[in-house]
Amino acid sequence: MTTPSAVRDDGEREPADTSPEPAEGTRADADPAADAPAGRDRTVRGAALLATVIALPVTLLVAVLAFAKLAPETPAAAPSPSASTTRAQSSAPVEMAAPALAERPATVCRALLSQLPQTIRDLTQRPVTAGPEQNAAYGDPALTVACGGAEQTIPATDEVWVVNRVCWHPVEQTDMTVLTTVDRETPVTVRIPRSYTQPLQWAAPISSAIVASVPSGGTVPAGCQG
Repeated sequence: MTTPSAVRDDGEREPADTSPEPAEGTRADADPAADAPAGRDRTVRGAALLATVIALPVTLLVAVLAFAKLAPETPAAAPSPSASTTRAQSSAPVEMAAPALAERPATVCRALLSQLPQTIRDLTQRPVTAGPEQNAAYGDPALTVACGGAEQTIPATDEVWVVNRVCWHPVEQTDMTVLTTVDRETPVTVRIPRSYTQPLQWAAPISSAIVASVPSGGTVPAGCQG
């Protein structure tokens, strides 16, 4: 078949393109460069996936280390009740006088000493220099308990305190409060240093021991009755 020639503007014909067309059903050779981007893309995706697999555990490790560094330290163990409620104190004997007692008061005082607690609130009992059968001491500075002595006579207008069914006559001194029973057969005197506030609270356990061992007696002030 003759291929028509193109006609130029000057009337002359241009020779027709005689290059053969590719046969139907036959694909022309692809440009090698055309497949390169797809190959590179697969290579890049593979490298990215590998980097992710490697980086993930590292990221988790860094996060764990950072959390451990920022987390508060384990709190110190709470002190045991005995450590937190007992004051530091001297174990040296407390100097106390021990006047001679008649047979009956001596018997009553021994009974009282056997009933006194080993601790009064957070004060532990300490040894005394004399008369352990009639004297006791607790804490540092020492709170002391002295049993025996002459019955005390107090003015009718003086204040008295009733603590756990025991009537006490208070005397305020510079460095302590002195409490003496006024309703017992044998007097008991308690000296409470100023550093121990609220003296009645310290007298409460002593009052309980007195009720259990020292009989009532003597002239009871009006303020203790009722």
